[in-house]
Amino acid sequence: MNFDYKRMLKFEHNVGEKEKKCRLYGGAALLAISLFVPGGEVLLLLVGLVLVATGYSGWCPIYSGLNKNTCDTQG
Repeated sequence: MNFDYKRMLKFEHNVGEKEKKCRLYGGAALLAISLFVPGGEVLLLLVGLVLVATGYSGWCPIYSGLNKNTCDTQG
């Protein structure tokens, strides 16, 4: 399996609508949980931020590097 660094830098949309919603809701849930957990779990906060950012933007750098696309290709 090859990881394409050049493709990763193009910022093409590669996250579909259903996955965007899942990332946004899951990320928001992790952010909320990280705020109310005693000790403030930093890992939950970071993962939540990444999920919200990739869900909002519609672009995932890991998907770009792996040449994966979950966008609907219907016309």
